[in-house]
This record gives sequence, C-alpha cells and structure tokens, in this order.
Amino acid sequence: MDALDALHNRVSVGLLTEPAPDAGQRQSIFRAALRAADHGNLRPWRFLVVEGPARSRLGEIYLEATDNKEALSEAQQERILAMPLRAPLVIVAITQLQEHPKVPFNEQRMSTAGAVQAMLTAAFAENVGAYWRTGVLAENRLVARALDLADNEEISGFIYMGTPVKPPRSAPDLAVEDFFAEWAGE
Repeated sequence: MDALDALHNRVSVGLLTEPAPDAGQRQSIFRAALRAADHGNLRPWRFLVVEGPARSRLGEIYLEATDNKEALSEAQQERILAMPLRAPLVIVAITQLQEHPKVPFNEQRMSTAGAVQAMLTAAFAENVGAYWRTGVLAENRLVARALDLADNEEISGFIYMGTPVKPPRSAPDLAVEDFFAEWAGE
C-alpha cells in the first residue's frame, strides 16, 4: 500500500480475531514506531508485546487493579478479565520520562503518541486490524507496577492488533478547510 494511501485512509478496526500479525508484519509495524518525531533523540518509548496466555494474566492484573472489585458482579469481573482477549496481540506503549533541559515530559509523551500512530498506520498498510485504548487502566499505578514499569514510566495505551473480522470501514471524508486556516499575523 502506498504511504499516502495509508495515511489518508487509516481507520481503527475494533473487531479482531486470529491470527496475530506474522513476523514480517510485526517487523514492519514495529520499525514504523522507531521513526516517530523525537526531539533530542531521547527515544522515550518502549513497548511490551503481550500474546498467548500472557493476555489472560494481563486480564487478571486489570481485575486486581479495579477499584471495588468485590462489588462487581461475576459478569462484570469476567468482562474485565476478557479485555486483553479482544485481539490476539496487545502492545503496551510505555513512555520513559527523562529529565532533559530542552525536552519537557509532555513532548516525550507526544513522541510516544507519534510512535503509536506510526504503528497504527503501518498496521493498516499491512492489512492488520488495530486500535488504541487508554483509560483508567492505562493510568493505574498498580497495572504499571505489575508490568514492571519504573517510577519514571507511564503507560501511554494498549494497542490491540489482529485480523479484522470484517473489512475496515471507509475513512470519513473530512474537509481539510474545516481544520486548517490561514493566519495573517495580525
């Protein structure tokens, strides 16, 4: 797939099944992450690849980290346990925050977000379904500790990848002029 075609047409694909991306697809997707904009060449990102039985363990971690889990119904607990099973491959995106005189933490977070976006676009180009989730579990320090994150690291999200159950929907046709305007400097 042409690079501009992938950039113009990428969409998230939420219904995923086996198989996970193969070794060649992964190499392409993972290499794309390494080209993210990165002021100072800090490479503030790293990624955990979770698949197979490790996905079930991740679900257990999610449940352990859930507030008031004792008050949840059995069905609610099962839903939490099954969250990492929504795709055959889950990638945990991590930002390693580094003290730097010219690169603030927020810029380092944005670099990780750029790496994730590059992976999502590469996945689309490789015909791999993918989507990015954040939320309370990404911000939960119990989840971070269970995944052995250091104190200066934070989860930037969970990227789910697999084979689309159905063809991806078409990208919405957005009007460029709705988002870009000239500024005259006045």
